[in-house]
Formats: sequence, structure tokens, C-alpha cells
Amino acid sequence: MLAKVLTCAIMGLEGVPVEVEVDISPGLPSFAVVGLPDTAVQEARERVRAAIRNSGFTFPTRRIVVSLAPADLRKTGPAYDLPIALGVLAASEQIPSIPQDAVFLGELSLDGTLRRTRGILPMVASAKERGFTKVFVPTSNAREAALVREVKVFPMENLGQLAAFLRGEIRVPEYAGSEAPLEELQEEYEVDFADIKGQEHAKRALEIAAAGTHNVILKGPPGSGKTLLARALPSILPRMTFEEMIEVTKIYSICDLLPPDKPLITRRPFRAPHYTISQAGLVGGGRWPRPGEVTLSHRGVLFLDELPEFGHATLEVLRQPLEDKVVTISRAQGSLTFPANFMLVAALNPCPCGYYGDPVKECTCTPAQILRYQRQISGPLLDRFDLFVEVPRLEYDKLASEAPAEPSKAIRERVERARAIQRERLKGRGKSCNSEMSPAEVKMFCRVEGEARSLLRAAVEKMGLSARSFHRLLKVARTIADLEGEEEIRTRHIAEALQYRFRGWEE
Repeated sequence: MLAKVLTCAIMGLEGVPVEVEVDISPGLPSFAVVGLPDTAVQEARERVRAAIRNSGFTFPTRRIVVSLAPADLRKTGPAYDLPIALGVLAASEQIPSIPQDAVFLGELSLDGTLRRTRGILPMVASAKERGFTKVFVPTSNAREAALVREVKVFPMENLGQLAAFLRGEIRVPEYAGSEAPLEELQEEYEVDFADIKGQEHAKRALEIAAAGTHNVILKGPPGSGKTLLARALPSILPRMTFEEMIEVTKIYSICDLLPPDKPLITRRPFRAPHYTISQAGLVGGGRWPRPGEVTLSHRGVLFLDELPEFGHATLEVLRQPLEDKVVTISRAQGSLTFPANFMLVAALNPCPCGYYGDPVKECTCTPAQILRYQRQISGPLLDRFDLFVEVPRLEYDKLASEAPAEPSKAIRERVERARAIQRERLKGRGKSCNSEMSPAEVKMFCRVEGEARSLLRAAVEKMGLSARSFHRLLKVARTIADLEGEEEIRTRHIAEALQYRFRGWEE
């Protein structure tokens, strides 16, 4: 007898419908899975066999063929356990035919219990887009699946419970999760700008960066507060919209990084990989491509501490994601595109020992060592940073000061006002902040007043700015103007933006 069960596969960051066909026919006992399954899917045969027996059913001692269609799509992971088991039970007439308006997802334990399964959110979202109205998932995944609205989610503990439900012997209520307002979903951050003494110049630069999603380099001696400033940056970024939360949660669901008690990512990601990371770990890759740190930082911050210590080739692969806001990974089997719209924040010392130019400690590096250290970062990569910020050593008076610093909440309010202006300006263009503007949009929206033009001309001629640097300078000036609520870019906005341009390592 033939049985059909509907489930989903993951392709990149999206779900793809898969039809599981199970045929049981006379012949020597065998159990074959076809349709381009990986090792985890092949091993489902043993899990399904044990789960069926331990759930009180009879495993057929006949010839069983499981086909996963479409056959040319690579099937990975253990999420096919449940649909295969249901197909075997339906084909052997131990349960009634499977409803074709429902999707079944879940990994099975040997005793028939349904385990937590990664990638549930994108798979349920895909099912909804294709008109399915019901999904059956492990109980531990129910809150995550319920984030997709207008789909009935039925949480199941084990295979026996689901079989009894399909036979009409028991009633399992639809999952009804409580929806908290977005304001209640926001979490407090561990590091607040009020905790950081001094460094007002750096704080102002980070406020501008947060308002326009500009990339930043923090340069200074060890212990000056570069890492602390970077870790405080998410606390002043605009709150995520619900759509952005779902977008980020999909990524973390596929990578199996969602905490069991937290089905929705409500804070902007902050990723800080070690400098020993590989290219594949940074931008994604592998034989079957998986997202890297740039994708895990989507809608948040990617922080690279000790920037020159990263491999030169590793840093260079960042150039394309920084420009295109996506990363495309090509393999013989095909290409996958992952989102990578992040803010890059980097911290570095002026030399290997960290004290070149320091007024207190003497540098112990040779000129050749300093040059080699600085050349680790290429000119094209430096050109993609909008703000270059000096973070000097703090003096005792500022360290011991009891004067309260401005809290992140107050800074965030200004940032959100500026971001609201940008969203309105770029409405209908698929963009939300100044850093995403194209050259045509820079020309359209970055109007410079007459007096400021002469300063801009002098800066371009003296500093030898490239076309990219020129446009990035205007974007930063536009963000500074937005923070002040100004329509036109004025001289003071250009002057402040120029302070943050890279002028060479020795300045």
C-alpha cells in the first residue's frame, strides 16, 4: 500500500515542501530511503524502526521504500523521522490516511518521543506561504512554530500521541501562545553607556554610527575601553521591528542557536568571533553551505577585536558582504545567498605592543614590525569604514569621576528619531538607513548647502578621497544632519564627518 505525508526541507534559509511517499510491498524485508538523503536521513531508518516498535505498533516485515520528492533536492537533518514513521504506519494500515492539508515535522527518539528540531520557524513559514493550514511539531518547538501567524500549530509529545489523535481517540488542543507587546519583549543590555567613564568623542562617533548603520574602527592602546564601547553599542541601536525579529530568528533556528526557553530573538545580534576564525566560519561555507558570522550578525553588530591579528585573506572576504549586504556561496551543487546586513565594528592597537604614540608607556616595536602590523589591513578594506575613532588612554580624574554619564536609553531615543527620518526618506526603496543609499540616492538626498561645498571640495583635494570615500563621507554627514533634524547638510556636519575619516596610521 502507498501512503503520502507532507513535510519540509531547508534550502539556505528557506523552507521547501517535501512529499514523503512510503510504499510497502511483498518481498524480502528491507527498508530503503531514496531521494538524495544525507547520512542523518539514512539513519532515520533505525530510529523509525525502534520508535514504531517502542510506541506499541508493529513494524512491517516486508519491502519498504521511502521516496523523498523532489528527488533532486538534497535532504539533510533528522526532521524527516516523524513523516517517515507516519508514512510507514499509514501504509501498513495501522493508522488512517494522513491529512494532506497538514505538514509534519520532528525528530524521533528510539522510544517514540519527539525531540526538539532545528529550522522549525522557516519550515512553518514556508508551509504557510504554500497554503497549508496545520503543522504538527514537537512540543518543545511549539512556541517557535506559533510565531508564524494564521497557521494552526499542534504540539505533540510522541509518536503514540499523534497516532491516537489521527485515529480520533484523543483530542489535542491547538497551541495558543500568549503574545506580549513588542515593548515587553525588549531586554536590558549588560553594558550601558552610563557605565563607561569619559571617551565622549568615541561615544559621539558610535551614536552617529548607530543612527546610520555606519562601520567603525576604534583605535587605541590596550585598556582604553575599545571593547567595552563596542559591547555597549547594541544598547543604543534602534529596537528591532517584529519583522526583523522573525528574520533574525529564522537564521538562528536553522543554525540551531535558539535557546530552548526563547523562541524569538528580540535583541539585535552581537557577534565577536576570535581572530583565529576561518574564512568559512566568517562568511559561511562548507561542502553544504551554512551561514557564517556575517549572517549571524544580520541586523546587528559584527565586532572584530584585534583586527590586524585576523588573517589577511580572511579579512578580504568581508569586502563583498559589506557592499552588497548579502553573501553568496557557490558550490558544484549550486549557489546559496545568505543575508548579511550588519554593522562592522573593529578594534585595533596602533602597533603589536599597543603603545605606539602613547604618552605614558614607551613602544617596544621596531618600525618594520609596526609597518607589517598596519599593512595587515588593506586599503580597500579601510575604505569601507565610515568612521575612524581614536580611543585614548583615560586619565585618573575621569576614571575616578563620580559624575554620571549619559545612559544608553537617552542616546537610543535620539538614534531612533534619526532612523525614523531615514525610513521616511527611503520609503518604498527597500532601505531603512543612510549607509544603504546608492550613489543615485546620495545625489538625491545629500544636498549640501553653498558654504559647505567649498569645505567639501578642499577636503577631497587635500585628502585624496576616492569616489567611495566621498560618498561615505556624505552619508555620515547626512546622518549627523538627521540627528539634528536638519534638511540640508551644513558646514558643521561636513566638518564633523571629516574628523572621522582615516588620515593615515601615524596621526
